[in-house]
Amino acid sequence: MSDPKGQLPRTTRVKNKQPADKQITAEQLLREAKEIQLEDDYKAPKQIITDPEELAEYRLSKRKQFEDLVRRVGRFNGGVWVKYATWEEQQKDFRRARSVWERCLAIEYRNVSMWLKYAEMEMRHRFVNHARNVWDRAVSLLPRIDQLWYKYIHMEEMLGNVAGARQVFERWMRFEPDHTGWMAYIKFELRYNEVDRARAIFERYIQILPTVKAWVRYAKFEMQNGEVGLARRCYERAVDELGEDAQTEEFFIKFAEFEEKAREVERARAIYRYALDHIPKASAPSLYQRFVAFEKQHGDREGIEQVVVSKRRFQYEEDIAKSPYNYDTWFDYIKLEEGTGDIERTREVYERAVAQLPPSSAEKRFWRRYIYLWVKYALFEELDCADPDRTRDVYRAVLDLIPHRQFTFAKIWIMAAKFEIRQRNVEGCRKLLGRALGLCPKEKLFKAYIELELTMGNVDRVRKLYEKYLEWRPSNVGAWVRFADLERQLGETGRARALYELAIGQPLLDMPEALWKSYIDFEIAAGERERVRVLYTRLLDRTKHVKVWLSFARFEATPMPAEGAEGEDGRQPAEPAEGPESAPARAARARSVYDRAFTTLRDVSPDSKEEAVLLLEAWRDFEREQASEADRAARVSEVEKKMPRRVKRKRPVTTEDGHEVGQEEYYDYIFPEEGAAAPGLKLLEAAYRWKRQRQGAA
Repeated sequence: MSDPKGQLPRTTRVKNKQPADKQITAEQLLREAKEIQLEDDYKAPKQIITDPEELAEYRLSKRKQFEDLVRRVGRFNGGVWVKYATWEEQQKDFRRARSVWERCLAIEYRNVSMWLKYAEMEMRHRFVNHARNVWDRAVSLLPRIDQLWYKYIHMEEMLGNVAGARQVFERWMRFEPDHTGWMAYIKFELRYNEVDRARAIFERYIQILPTVKAWVRYAKFEMQNGEVGLARRCYERAVDELGEDAQTEEFFIKFAEFEEKAREVERARAIYRYALDHIPKASAPSLYQRFVAFEKQHGDREGIEQVVVSKRRFQYEEDIAKSPYNYDTWFDYIKLEEGTGDIERTREVYERAVAQLPPSSAEKRFWRRYIYLWVKYALFEELDCADPDRTRDVYRAVLDLIPHRQFTFAKIWIMAAKFEIRQRNVEGCRKLLGRALGLCPKEKLFKAYIELELTMGNVDRVRKLYEKYLEWRPSNVGAWVRFADLERQLGETGRARALYELAIGQPLLDMPEALWKSYIDFEIAAGERERVRVLYTRLLDRTKHVKVWLSFARFEATPMPAEGAEGEDGRQPAEPAEGPESAPARAARARSVYDRAFTTLRDVSPDSKEEAVLLLEAWRDFEREQASEADRAARVSEVEKKMPRRVKRKRPVTTEDGHEVGQEEYYDYIFPEEGAAAPGLKLLEAAYRWKRQRQGAA
């Protein structure tokens, strides 16, 4: 039988293998364990030491703990050394405490906090020489740490060792610290009323750190000591020695405020204006506000306006620097300068503006806005400056600048020519316009030159100009009409008629209807009915337009004007009862024209139904006005028989690709002669007639 102690215990069989209602995770277990640890604040028991042996044993164990700790983590955790040294300090064993600090600094001497705590320990226990030693080593190893210098100097000053503190400052200044270090040295000297020493330090300060801040502090120091002249000399030296570095908002504001305190208002105003003229607006956001406040306090309205002008001037300069081809900005800038009345400054802005040539010399659209800069420049020189020589130079410069072979500006040529006329230089004007027509002929140039010669009464020159004009562009109907009208006004009827004949003989005209109308009106004004009739016949050979027929009919129905036929009382004479100019004869000729027109329209273009209707309506109105009372009804009825019937129809609507998308309604005209070709219309007409009879019976 085996030993029962050697048997394994029986395993417990789990009867219920279903999951529990409350599940516990590993994370929950760890969290609860951590909470239990935090709840249990373990406190070491107090140890009461009663004799030196226990104290030595306690110190030995504590040092062993600290040594083990610094051996493990001392290279990475500086706080361990601090605790160790602090404990030794509490035990009044300063030799051991110094040893701990030295060991710590041997590992990491760049740790400023260690140096500070080491020196503070020596200072707390009045080990002055030891503290001096520590500070001396600290500033030698870490001369760029200002806090070490401050602490060292503070200790010497608290001990009353002013000379020693001054020596420390001198050692520090050899390393050229920042502004704060220099100002600390200066304030140190001022605390002991060493003004000359402070001034000497300021001289070294501005030589080592030549900045606006240093110079402003120097001037403020002199001002506090009542040396106004020396303070002003500081600002003046700063402007000379700093050069462009002195062109800052801070410097000029301080300078102006100094002059204002010294009651030198004009000096302060000059400084503000100089600053506004030389500092970009983006770099001086508050300078303008300070100047406005200054002018409100010490200046007048003119001074305030000058400030506003300066502000706007700088705004325009910034906009131009960003976009030099924005000619609208140049216009605004020029307008501003013209308002100030400074001719030289305005002229300078004009020169800068016209120097910004458009980016492309091949396209006129880039020049359209630019060319007005030259226009304003020329007008400024002529009207505001009253300088004809400079005005002539401006016109000459712009005319040489424009690429006339690609495009030109007639406005510039005409303005230059009119300027010469105002200067009584007719030959110069003619040379300019002749050069313009030779380089780049334009309609405006011809018109201006012709108008100029007409004003001076040079008819022969005008005729030559019209000849050149028509040689250049024979299709220009306006030129033909104006040339003929000129000859008519001169009484040269034959010349005018010959010009009209030449014009209508041109193969290409831009507005032929205007030419024919002018020719016909010319002959009507001359009382040449037969010539007018011939002209209408020639025109109808070229076009069958309904407006021509209507004009022809109105001409035949209207009596011809007779020159010099007015009576003594200014009234027209009575119409003749017989002859070709009698009312019946004119009505018969007009009726004949209407009849020919209707027949021609129906034969030549039967689809032009609306034109035919327009003609018949005009014919009917004519019969109502011209026919005698006896036969008026018969003639109107005769015209109305020719009037078409208006019917509504439908037609398919198709898209561009030919697909039918629906139908639309439209009105059509059915003339009497078309009734036989449309038998369905008779049935529709009978239906309408029956419907009207039923409505009448009801």
